[in-house]
Amino acid sequence: MPLTYDAGVEELCEILSKQSYAQEAGERVGHLLSLRDETALRDVDAFRDSWNGMPLDAYMADGGRYRRRRHATLSAPCAGRGYRVEAHQPHYQGLDYNNLNGGIARHYEPFEDRILRGETMNSLLTLGCDVFGRLAPYSDWHIEAHQFRIEVNGEEVGRPTPEGVHRDGVTFVLMAMIGRSNAIGGESTVYDLDRQPLDKFMLCEPLDLALVNDERVFHGVSPIEQLDSSRPAERDILVITYRHRT
Repeated sequence: MPLTYDAGVEELCEILSKQSYAQEAGERVGHLLSLRDETALRDVDAFRDSWNGMPLDAYMADGGRYRRRRHATLSAPCAGRGYRVEAHQPHYQGLDYNNLNGGIARHYEPFEDRILRGETMNSLLTLGCDVFGRLAPYSDWHIEAHQFRIEVNGEEVGRPTPEGVHRDGVTFVLMAMIGRSNAIGGESTVYDLDRQPLDKFMLCEPLDLALVNDERVFHGVSPIEQLDSSRPAERDILVITYRHRT
């Protein structure tokens, strides 16, 4: 039977319900998004290019200059696709969830508006709303989106999760690979609540997707290194978090 958008969403829901995490290959994700809307990825080239020129993360307590970042805040009603862009605001995590950079309000530069409101971003946000809305149909969502670039030029280690094995302090997390260049490493590991490893996998190809129930599992990503030491390595990721809105 041909894949439909609703069937793909239901499949992700079933996997997440059973094991609290799921992964999906980028080719299938792209096909799934296009089934919902044939223009879903119309601006994907501009979307990927928007990772270039991002400002450095100025809140790295380890002194690292290997992470670039932008941030956006959104919201969505229960079981609905009608998310809205909220006024730009700081990102905050308590020290119990981020013992490296938590405990302070972090003011990051916003997404470019044309990217935040473009087709590709809309498609990924909507996919998250559809999957997580079916798993928790009575919850309104506080949503935060993060553009991350980890870069390595031989001077320091590039750590995608410098806080180590962690939870984000939200309900669900969607992580999408945007691109990798000259990079090795960056292996994702999912752990149970006793921090015992459950699974390891790599997000390598554009739109490779990982979804986690942040209330039930921990996760972490290993450092990246340069494949060719004469050129910088880059790893670009989109992270979208969904938290029960009180």
